[in-house]
Amino acid sequence: MKTSVACLVLVAMCLGLVASQKTYTNRFDNVDVDSVLRNDRILTNYIKCLMDKGSCTPEGRELKKLLPDALQSDCSKCTDVQRRNSQKVITFLRTRRPGEWKLLLDKYDPNGNYRARHNL
Repeated sequence: MKTSVACLVLVAMCLGLVASQKTYTNRFDNVDVDSVLRNDRILTNYIKCLMDKGSCTPEGRELKKLLPDALQSDCSKCTDVQRRNSQKVITFLRTRRPGEWKLLLDKYDPNGNYRARHNL
């Protein structure tokens, strides 16, 4: 799977990045992604936020604003750490929470353009 796909979910699930000129902020690059993925409550809250089915933290609100740019630019503004962590998130969601993965893709890629570019 391409790292740009991983970027979408990582951004959606844990980073809450703020867009800048060249790259997204690295302020959240030290987030323990494994810990988030092991905590069903936290992960579910992020998913609910992104799906407009629950409240959002300030970071969650930023995630929702950033997703269209990340999708459109194929995560061109992501740091290397964000790309590596994104792969973890994508793999986890695709294998352990495929229904929610599909819902996220359906919401944030309704025409399937992103999926077509990455053979999803």
